[in-house]
Formats: sequence, C-alpha cells, structure tokens
Amino acid sequence: MRSFLLGFLLLLLPGVAKAADGLAGKVMCGYQGWFRVPEDGSKNGWHHYSGGKEFAPGSCGIDLWPDVRELAPGDRFSTPFKHPDGTAAEVFSSVRPATVALHFKWMREYGIDGVLLQRFATSTRDPRFRGPMDEILKACRKSAQEEGRCWAVMYDLSGLQPGNAQAVIADWKHLQNELRLADPDASYLRHRGKPLVSLWGLGFSDRAPMLDDWRTLITFFKKEAVPGGCSLMLGVPAYWQTLNRDSIADAALHTLMAEADVISPWTVGRYDSPKGAAGYAAKTLTPDIAWCRERKLDLLPVAFPGFSWHNLSKSRGREAKVDQIPRLGGRFLWSQCREFQKAGASMLYVAMFDELDEGTAIFKTRSDPPQGESLFVAEKDVPGDHYLWLTGMAGQLMRGKIKAEDEALPARKN
Repeated sequence: MRSFLLGFLLLLLPGVAKAADGLAGKVMCGYQGWFRVPEDGSKNGWHHYSGGKEFAPGSCGIDLWPDVRELAPGDRFSTPFKHPDGTAAEVFSSVRPATVALHFKWMREYGIDGVLLQRFATSTRDPRFRGPMDEILKACRKSAQEEGRCWAVMYDLSGLQPGNAQAVIADWKHLQNELRLADPDASYLRHRGKPLVSLWGLGFSDRAPMLDDWRTLITFFKKEAVPGGCSLMLGVPAYWQTLNRDSIADAALHTLMAEADVISPWTVGRYDSPKGAAGYAAKTLTPDIAWCRERKLDLLPVAFPGFSWHNLSKSRGREAKVDQIPRLGGRFLWSQCREFQKAGASMLYVAMFDELDEGTAIFKTRSDPPQGESLFVAEKDVPGDHYLWLTGMAGQLMRGKIKAEDEALPARKN
C-alpha cells in the first residue's frame, strides 16, 4: 500500500519527483537553519547570532550580514547594529516559515537542487532546541514541495559522547512517529531508490572515534530505519583514505565506510586558494573517487566559497583573521567546482547555504554591512546574489550543460 501511495504522489508531482530522484548531476547545499532571535517565539535568544546573550557591536558571532530586504516587515528583526547610511541593520529567524520559503524560492530561481538539512544530535535531546528544529524541518518539507526542490536529513554528530548512538535513533523514530517523516513525500531525496540519510562526523581526529556507535547507526539506517532501509551518506575527513592529518589512523574506518552508499569528505579549511583546490583535486580527490568506484560507492565532494570566523572566535576569547580564506569574487568557489568536475565528480555539496558564523554562506548577503566594533566580510563590487548564481552554475557544470574554462568564471547574462 505504501509503495502504491508513493507512486501515486510522484505522478501528481512530476517536477518535484524528478528533483528528488538521485544525487547524480545535482548541486546540494548544507542548510543550518539555526538562527534565532528573542522575538521569534523559540525562546532560544540570539541563537548563533551571538556568542553570548547579547547581540550588539562587539558581541557578535557572525562574519557576514544577511540581506533580508525581500522578507515582509514582520519577518525582519531590528538589531543595535547600523548600516553605513545609519539605518538599523535587520536579521532573520530560521524558525519563521516565510524565511525558509524565501530561501527555497531562491534555490528554484538560481537552479540549486536542494538542501541537506542539518540536525544536531546533541540538541535533539533538549526540547528547547528540538522543537524549533522540528518546525524548520516542517517548513523545509513544505517549501521544497512548493518550489520543486529536494531535501534530506543530515545528522551532525559533533559533540555526541561515546555510547550515545541511541539518541540519534530515538530522534529518527520521533521524526517518523510524530512528524510522519516516513509518509510518502515526493520532495524527500531518494538515492539508489531509497530515502537518503546523512551521518556527519565519522573518523575525525579531533573527537573520540566512537566506532562502535557508528556501527550501530550504520546498521540501523541501512536495515531498520524504514522498511527496506535507507541510502546512507557519511560525512568523513578530507584525508580519510590516507588515514592522516584530519583523520583517525585506524583502518576500521574504511570498513565502516564501505557499508555506506555515498561518501562526502569535508574540505572546508583544508585549502585556501584556487591553487590549493587544484592540488587537493589532483592528489586527494582523484584517488578518493577511484576508491569509491571500486566499491560501487558514490563520492559527493564539498566546495565552499570562502571562510571567516573572526567575530565567533573573538566571542570565545580567541583571535582569528577577518576574511581568513578570501572569496576572490567567486573565483575560489568556481576553482573547486571546475577541478572537482575534471577529477570525475558528477555531483556537488556546497557548504553552506546560510552559514553566517563561519562566513561560508552562499545566500544573499549585504555588501554594506554594519561598521564599528564588530568586523564583517563584504565584497563591495560583487552582487549580493552572486554566490547563489554561481552555485546554480555549478549544477549545470555537474550535469554537463556547460564547460569550465581554466581560471575563468562563467559569463553571467543580465
């Protein structure tokens, strides 16, 4: 009965069904959805806008300023920050359905296929944070259906302690039982004929290995999470194959990875220039793709537009350079897309759609951010939608509709 209902729904929504069918040729973005303001009803305060309770000049956790001018006045929130012209600087809340709807509208307009919705395992055990995350998931599902985009759940296991794998399983069952995630949904991304779930954080050297917990989770999602099991994507270190640098030095990592369907090495901060991206693609990504092909796995490489976490670091008592990895007007992001495609990649994950904290967002941001005690990254001569457009072009590159010329950005038509 379930398969019949799913097939019937797919017939009713052919555009959405096509968008949610497999990763091949797609460009997906990570979607944090973690920004909150005191007035949005979440009771989470200035969550992820500030490193503390206050969000004001000198007390800030973001390095890019979002462009919220397309939101209705009731979905924009004033702050103590001021733009250079003296107007109050406004922000958004991720829990507002209108915010999510606008983001998915941008995805459709610029040709971005969809998102992997971040769900933080440590937060799922606290109702104060799980409730708002549930609301954002509902909004993502609704907006994906309306805009013909796709989405899937990505569990980030950062901070989860050994022995707590059941927290992830319990949350998945919560999604199934209370939010009816298992109901036929033509917008939910399916890969290799099964709903895709991503688990991020396996094998990184900066945390406990937790290999027994990972075995439990891999078995659960492959065999038990839904009838027939899920397709599984694992977020792993950039140097997982050589088991060095950011990876644990344990060959058991390879055994666990071979159980998955998709491998996605995390490359944010692993290189800082087009030359570095080319070196990574040639020396690391190319043999990674070969390893995966030998085992009939797919590899989803991660590209990012730049990096900056000066204000977040300052709020934690540390120092970090503003604009630590420069965007170069898009040349840095495009160099990764170009080199990854040349290395054999046919799909792409762009980190992130809405990450203001670490300066990796590709959605619309202001080129005239507030000035003063808190410093922000801005490219004055770059249109606010430039990285949305460039990410959409990356999708065309992955689908073979355009070719990448060395060093050059694609031409943008007005």
